[in-house]
Amino acid sequence: MGDADITLRHLARRRPEDLVRALIPETRPIEVLGWVDSQVTNIERRLDKALRLRVGGEPRVLHVEFCFALRDDVPDRIVEYLGFLFAALRLEAPGEPVPPIESVAVVLSGRRRRLPATGKRRIAWPGRPFSGARFRIDAVYQRTVGELRARGSVLWLVFAPLARNATAAALREVVTEIQAGAKTAEERAELYTALLVMAAIDPWEHNLLKELIIMVEDKEEGLLRRTPIIGEMIIEAEQRGEERGEQKAIAALLGRLFARRLGRRPTSDEERLIAERARAIGPGEVEDALLDLEGEALIRWLAEPIRTS
Repeated sequence: MGDADITLRHLARRRPEDLVRALIPETRPIEVLGWVDSQVTNIERRLDKALRLRVGGEPRVLHVEFCFALRDDVPDRIVEYLGFLFAALRLEAPGEPVPPIESVAVVLSGRRRRLPATGKRRIAWPGRPFSGARFRIDAVYQRTVGELRARGSVLWLVFAPLARNATAAALREVVTEIQAGAKTAEERAELYTALLVMAAIDPWEHNLLKELIIMVEDKEEGLLRRTPIIGEMIIEAEQRGEERGEQKAIAALLGRLFARRLGRRPTSDEERLIAERARAIGPGEVEDALLDLEGEALIRWLAEPIRTS
């Protein structure tokens, strides 16, 4: 799930208010304060899946977990993450109460039968009162295109290829809406990249990826093909299918993150090294390095031998 997770986390960081507005059914005023970014060095997990909020003036934290499918390990991952998050919040403000935390699993694929609205992970002894974690489930792939559109943001439009009633005609409208709703050309490219990644997942076997590539190309007059690596992604998707296309989409995202950190595009050798590391150690680890290292330190890290253990 790491590949699509990186794509969606980048978009969510651009539009946290749009993420919150759809996931929190509240009538009280909601204020988004920002993503949790712990400075506690002994907590190694990145905490950029959690948002600090004020709901009706009271502090709250929203934890969002993007899941390829609601597999058996998802509740375990949520409990594990909540432990890190709770510890970080407690250590950063000793003596202060930790804000209430709510978790939402946004599920991208899975069974056709309707998923439950909530999940849980019990850690208490059998027969004892419940102890553990409960979380809400937002199965976006079981939504309709209309339901996703009703969420009122281009952030949620990227999930349209996952919708159970997705069609080429509906996606053509979505591409047009994204073009009109993106704040910048860079964001528009990221939204289209995410749209293609979602189409590659294809939980309902709509087989719309190739048509979607053509739509984006027609609308943007070759923008994606002119963008380094994204153009390769499209060619690979056309020649080898969805899985390879998704890998190229992630390489494109990591390449753009490199460009932001160093103020220039990666060279062809650097693109190759980024892709090799993403395959060997996982895209999440590469993303962390691109976020944490600067300048020459990042260049040296790319040149080091890959350690997988």
